[in-house]
Amino acid sequence: MALKSECPRPMIPLSVLHRPRAAVLAVLVALVAGCGSTPKEPESQWTPERLYAEAKEEASTGNYERASKLYERLEGRASGTALAQQAQIERAYMLYKSSDKAQALATLERFIKLHPTSAALDYALYLQGLINFNDNLGLLGNLARQDLAERDQQAARDSFQSFKQLVDQFPQSLYADDARLRMNYIVNTLASYEVHVARYYFRRGAYVAAANRAQIVVTDFQQSPSAQEALYIMVQSYDRLGMTDLRDDADRVLRQSYPDTTIRFDGLGSVTKPWWQVW
Repeated sequence: MALKSECPRPMIPLSVLHRPRAAVLAVLVALVAGCGSTPKEPESQWTPERLYAEAKEEASTGNYERASKLYERLEGRASGTALAQQAQIERAYMLYKSSDKAQALATLERFIKLHPTSAALDYALYLQGLINFNDNLGLLGNLARQDLAERDQQAARDSFQSFKQLVDQFPQSLYADDARLRMNYIVNTLASYEVHVARYYFRRGAYVAAANRAQIVVTDFQQSPSAQEALYIMVQSYDRLGMTDLRDDADRVLRQSYPDTTIRFDGLGSVTKPWWQVW
């Protein structure tokens, strides 16, 4: 059985056959072209302003994927204009809301490189930091059921760098105060992570490694709540290694800095709060 053609064979009126050959060819071309064409998407006829309005409407109803596609179309249509920049950065937010964080970060990185003098640069940096912040630290969701200080902290470091660039370049930005709070939180989380690793080494008898990781906290994160346990780990590690001078120095700093500490009696992990309680 012969397969049916997707496009039916054009029927040529008999009157056409009596016309000159050029006219017949013109009719055939028109018929074939009409068969092969497809209806255009309605968005292709919209003005940039209409595209932007429709994208905003889709976003307001939670249809983030649809809004993202409209912003992408708008970015191409309004290329080189302020509206195209707005579309690009709003598309990044739509991608973030759609849980496509990798693409959202890629879009923001491109925006920051292409528009270093944009009036929206502070927001781009803030959103970049926020995506990494939430990805790694999870302010929403299962807060009390996962200790993210035990995970690799690269996302936290990336988040910190974005917030730091925002605060350094735009200290008066609307997003600067929140960025500073989040930077402080990230520092506490990184310190908690280092103590977690030091505690791990100590409990397995790797006292040199434990003392070194604890020293990072004491040196780099002095104001962190984790510094107290870091000093205690140093005291205990040096004691196990027979390094009495270093042990006594660490113990002296611990007593002076935390005169009311009970960690000597309560042991490891007794004073360092879970990361979600630091915020």
